[in-house]
Amino acid sequence: MTETIRNRSQAAEAAEDAGSNASANPTLADVVARRFHRRDLLGGLAVGAIAALVGPRALAAQPEGSPFRFPELPAGSDAHHHVAEGHAAEILIRWGDPVLPGAPTFDPERQSAAAQARQFGYNNDFIGYFPMPGTDDPAAHGLLVVNHEYTNEELMFPGLGRQDGKAAFAGMTRELAEIEMAAHGGSVLEIRRVDGRWQIVPDSRFARRITARTPMLMTGPAAGSERLRTGADRQGRHVLGMINNCAGGVTPWGTWLTCEENINYYFQGALPEGSPEARNHKRLGLPGNLYAWGRFDPRFDLAREPNEPNRFGWVVEIDPFDPASVPRKRTAMGRFKHEGAAGIVARDGRYVVFQGDDERFDYVYRFVTRDAVDRANPAANRDILDSGTLSVARFDADGRGTWLPIVHGQGPLTPENGFADQADVLIETRRAADLLGATKMDRPEDVEANPRTGKVYVMLTNNHRRKPEAVDPANPRPDNRFGHIVEIAPDDRDHAAPGFAWEVLLRCGDPAVAAVGATFSSATTRDGWFGMPDNCSVDGLGRLWVATDGNSASRTGRADGIWGVETEGAGRGTARHFFQVPTGAEMCGPYFTPDDSTFFVGVQHPGEADEDDPAALPATFEAPATRWPDFDPATPPRPSVVAITRRGGGRVGT
Repeated sequence: MTETIRNRSQAAEAAEDAGSNASANPTLADVVARRFHRRDLLGGLAVGAIAALVGPRALAAQPEGSPFRFPELPAGSDAHHHVAEGHAAEILIRWGDPVLPGAPTFDPERQSAAAQARQFGYNNDFIGYFPMPGTDDPAAHGLLVVNHEYTNEELMFPGLGRQDGKAAFAGMTRELAEIEMAAHGGSVLEIRRVDGRWQIVPDSRFARRITARTPMLMTGPAAGSERLRTGADRQGRHVLGMINNCAGGVTPWGTWLTCEENINYYFQGALPEGSPEARNHKRLGLPGNLYAWGRFDPRFDLAREPNEPNRFGWVVEIDPFDPASVPRKRTAMGRFKHEGAAGIVARDGRYVVFQGDDERFDYVYRFVTRDAVDRANPAANRDILDSGTLSVARFDADGRGTWLPIVHGQGPLTPENGFADQADVLIETRRAADLLGATKMDRPEDVEANPRTGKVYVMLTNNHRRKPEAVDPANPRPDNRFGHIVEIAPDDRDHAAPGFAWEVLLRCGDPAVAAVGATFSSATTRDGWFGMPDNCSVDGLGRLWVATDGNSASRTGRADGIWGVETEGAGRGTARHFFQVPTGAEMCGPYFTPDDSTFFVGVQHPGEADEDDPAALPATFEAPATRWPDFDPATPPRPSVVAITRRGGGRVGT
């Protein structure tokens, strides 16, 4: 972190990159450059060059037959949210709203950990929907599960300002740290659509809040490892809570997969001299020192509990229909900075889960269960995620790729390289992937399969490497790239196959700027292009919807939001703007009901300052960039879930 860091987002970015990949493995940029150099000269970059000459408004109209028929939303940035004409976007639940029976009314001036543990948590990210068994209309009554990724103290608490290690956690107290812990984790909500509008079912028996203190089980090959044992858990099988839960997934047997991402943020202190965990912690960027929790809870102090970080960074499986069930951290799926756990059933019935490791120069993973899914008996799949093969992707220059198994004893994953067993391999998944020769990617985030086409889409958010101290008058911001989307086609449309073909679907950014080299189709308007793809969703028609993280008025002239992206036919590579978040916010979620009649999206950290605008003042509880969604001068901005429907009914986006 440097003097130019102004808010949690920039501080977080600095902490993310602290665990950067130092291996000599090729990056995807290296591979793409080798594969596409001639194509770029002959065609791909010509799109951007032509746009620069004729201007974006001269580009062709949306091609006839596009699957996206909504009137395109103009791109911009302001204090409100916006949705394409013909649709309604209504707030379903906000930070601090009641979840559990007896939850008090939200009072931002008088917060408490006890209240927050019963209220909707902060920064809602992944959203999943489960139809209620036995309901007459699966798309109108169900359970909504929501991740709560992290907290922004400067926006949450009055009079506090930014809090991190650089600010020396001035003003942080045990009580405030406890509120933060209660605001993390996730929520389970029963919801019902009444007279066309979604409502939270009050006092539902399914309602649940999961926090950083909820008891959980470690399962799978790493459970019980000496490296998971602590003073509070001598067996290495029990852990309190989940943290920094970003994206996730929903399984065919009715469970919620929620993924721990930037777990390094929460730890501070120094390891004991000569600790065997030093190399492991460095690869994950520990300590991140962005939260003060280690001052008040010894498990977040590396000097006192050097193994505690090994108990985080996993995929957590939760049964949303049983509030008394114990969440399980499924160690067979690997430990890293998880972004997503979306799955699909392979040809032989085994379950395949795709995962991104959200850091610049890290990897794309796949987990394939050992056993087939028993669709007739969901309970039989209770522990199916504890046995299977985790692999990491290598993308080759010829357009082919291979899934490299991460299995102890195979290749370099041996005791000679510091892996005594499969537990070691999984605890140090990143280092194992380094040794296997996986391809370094440009910040892999969500990875989703399209059941209709068999293709898999990898969101690669960005990889801007110019340091703040290198900024000069000609380069007023750190180097900024806009990310891209990779399309994977598994061999024989079998998601468990060891090989695949791949190509770049989109290189993001403004096609009117030739130097950017964006490759949206010529039918994409100036409202339709975007940067920084993050989460995505595939609807029942097989349409790809992309949510972004990092667009802003100063960076791209637009806020984050959702764009529909065509992936097939003459319109391939055409994007169309559908939804816009308020200023300072990030677009998360997104998830459809079974009939695509409702599109749930998450708006998190509204009100943050524009980190790329040097004139922007730090956003605080008293002076946020917006007071969305309440617009009450006494109420800070509140992360919220939004339900989008088509006016008059029908499928969203048509």
